[in-house]
Parts: sequence; C-alpha cells; structure tokens
Amino acid sequence: MIGLCLQDIDVWSPRVTVVLGQNPGMFTGPGTNTYLVGTGRRPLLLDTGQGVAAYLPLLERALAQRGADGLQEIVLTHGHVDHIGGVPAIRQRFGDLRVSKMPWPGRDPELSLTAVGDDVVIKTEGATLRGIWTPGHARDHLCFYLEEEKGLFTGDVVLGAGTTVIGDDGDLGDYLDSLRRLLELDVAVIYPAHGPLIRNAREKIEQYVAHRELREAQILEGLRAGVSDVPALVKRMYTDVPEALHTAAAMSVNAHLRKLQKEGRVAQAAGAWRITSPH
Repeated sequence: MIGLCLQDIDVWSPRVTVVLGQNPGMFTGPGTNTYLVGTGRRPLLLDTGQGVAAYLPLLERALAQRGADGLQEIVLTHGHVDHIGGVPAIRQRFGDLRVSKMPWPGRDPELSLTAVGDDVVIKTEGATLRGIWTPGHARDHLCFYLEEEKGLFTGDVVLGAGTTVIGDDGDLGDYLDSLRRLLELDVAVIYPAHGPLIRNAREKIEQYVAHRELREAQILEGLRAGVSDVPALVKRMYTDVPEALHTAAAMSVNAHLRKLQKEGRVAQAAGAWRITSPH
C-alpha cells in the first residue's frame, strides 16, 4: 500500500462514512479506516485509529457533514493499537461511550470494555451489524456484517490493497479458516480497515486464499531445494518485492512455517528448517 492515497473523509454509502486515522505507515498504508455507521444523529464508530491528534477534528467534521451531533457507541474489530488507540481521546471528547470488543484476556488494554463475541448483533438507526469471529490476524478479531447492504467490515482480515500481516500473536491456520468462513457469506462490498473499498468481494477473498496457498507451496519448494533459513527463503520467494519490505515478508514466511510445524510437516533445529512429511 506504499504510495496509496485516500481522502481524509469519504462517503462510501448512505450508511457508511470513512474517516482516515492519520496514521500512515508500512503496515497501515494510508492509515486506519474508521467508520461512522448508520443514518441517525448518533451513528456508531467502528474502530478508532491509534490516537493521533489530527484525527479528532476530522471525526467532528465528518459528523457535522452527516448532520450528526454525537456518537452512539464505539465498536472495535480487534485490539491492535491502530484500531483501539483512539478510544481514550474519543471518550474524552464525546463522553463515556460504550466500547464493544471481543475480549483477549491478558492482552486487552486497561479500558472499560463491553465484551462481545461471535454472532453478536449491534444496532443503530439505519444499520444492523452482526459480529463474525475471524481469528488469525489476531485472536480477538471480529468482522462485522452490515445486513442492510450485504456489506462486510473486515478489519485486518481483508485489506483494500496488499495482504494481511500475520505476526507472532497470529495463527495462519486460523486465518485461512476465517477467510473460508467469510466465503460462506453473501457479501456485496467489503469495507476494509486499510485501503479502498472492495466491490468484487468474493473474488478478493478467493484471491487471498489462493495467495496463501501459493506462498506455502513456494516455501515447501524452497525447503526441498535445501534453503533452510527464513532470510534465504524470503530472498528466493520475494524477487519482485523491494528489500525494504523483506522484514514484513519474513513475518509472513514465519507464519507459514509455524502453521506447517503445527501440522507436523516441517521442523526446526539449530535455526534450520526442514521438511518432515511429504504431505
């Protein structure tokens, strides 16, 4: 998503206004998309950015443009800082709003949170959101299905550009299961947490699954060829990716290796990876 630009405020549907979190970066692209959802004077806010000072004036302007005079509540896709970090400042500005989030014991910040989970229904004027537990990128990740539009807020599970990073706190096997679960839904449009909206929803999710399957095949091919460490696998696999992004690529390779190790297909000894099962 390097070089990708989005408007600070944009109306993506009669029910959905996006406000950019003002936190651009290697992993966030133009920044975190936060969403005002609903048609009433107090919409809900989906995700909060990470607490950048420049964000609050934009949120206030977006509310004014909608004719809104406040927020009903905050709903979070997951607890990574670029999604939850703005909660304190927003509460300070708009009052002690309810903040709904799937719990992650031992990982959640010290905030007053309302626990929600799979299949939760959250309503606001003009919009109904249904939570879908989608672990993998993060254990506490919820996507939200907007019933009135067949829209899907995917958080970090599906992005508007590029692919999702699976860090040390993620699980690639769970992530692939989550993608396949999303394929069971009737989705017309995807509202991602980073990058532009996605109209070809099913095709995009299928591309994500195919991409991960390709990377796994490339890793196994590399191991069979005697390439046994992550930096060398990255150099072999990501020939079309600038070296500045190889650190992120290494995170992806590590995620695949953890998955394969969990499945009993590879093992590591003295820093070297090898295949243990032909299947």
